[in-house]
Amino acid sequence: MLSKTTDDATPTATPSWQEQALCAQTGPEFFFPEPGGSVNEAKQLCLACEGRTACLEYALANDERFGVWGGLSEKERLRLRRR
Repeated sequence: MLSKTTDDATPTATPSWQEQALCAQTGPEFFFPEPGGSVNEAKQLCLACEGRTACLEYALANDERFGVWGGLSEKERLRLRRR
């Protein structure tokens, strides 16, 4: 899980959805695969997660450009932002 910091490098509170998210039970490599790697399994796990919507909103609000967030890949989030 990624944690956000303020300008003075003080960690901010972890959003409650992150603490209970299914991704917290897997390693980050699952959601941040090597270039050319598949994100299908990560997206399937996201579909079963109750925090999926909050995760996607977080990723869009914080301009997360890498990995699977809220069930969407980088390219899918970019297309969503452009709409």
